Amino acid sequence: MSAIFPKWMNLFPTVSAIGGLLGLTGVVGGFWYYATPKFWNVGYMPVQPGPAGFNHQIHAGKLGMDCRYCHTKVEKSYEANIPNVATCNGCHAEDRITLYTTSEVHKERTNFIREAYAADASIPWRRVHKVPDYVHNFPHQAHLAAGVSCFSCHGRIDTMPVVYQSQPLSMSWCLDCHRNPEQNLVPKDQVTNLNWVEAQLAERANGAASAVAAGKTLVDALKNSPPQNCGACHY
Repeated sequence: MSAIFPKWMNLFPTVSAIGGLLGLTGVVGGFWYYATPKFWNVGYMPVQPGPAGFNHQIHAGKLGMDCRYCHTKVEKSYEANIPNVATCNGCHAEDRITLYTTSEVHKERTNFIREAYAADASIPWRRVHKVPDYVHNFPHQAHLAAGVSCFSCHGRIDTMPVVYQSQPLSMSWCLDCHRNPEQNLVPKDQVTNLNWVEAQLAERANGAASAVAAGKTLVDALKNSPPQNCGACHY
């Protein structure tokens, strides 16, 4: 009596099991890599109001404006507040700066500020950085008081014509910093000096003795160790 199935079918269960295992591994690996804030959120760059939005490269970089000139409550509040239109108009009111009369391009690009101020309206700036709703926000004042620079979370904002998200802001990313704070802490008077901070943290990452020692000294000066318990952020 002839066999119903050919002999090679004996390998079918083994081949199917191996194929299924490889497929499952691929799915898990793909999900592990792609379904993460690092893949989806880093690089997020919303279009801002006005013809050219707000150019941090010019304001914070070229002009050297301190972050706290606009984000006035960042040392006192959870939020790094967005400045009201009066702050913007303080510099960009008619005939306030030379470029208003010497550059039609500049005049056109900043006209939306004067229009909003005249109408007593807010400028609808679009938020770039936001942690999930199940996180009790990000306490900017606590991190700045500890010596965490704007650079560690936001990157070189002073070089960005248009601000984008440079870090994933995921839970694992936050915990990496809380477990190894010496890699990110800087003197409190340097937190907004992004160029200096970038160079200092690069030296620390490369193992420069003086930079590493400075990081450990700053950690030792903390009154409390950075929390790692769930309740620190989820409450």
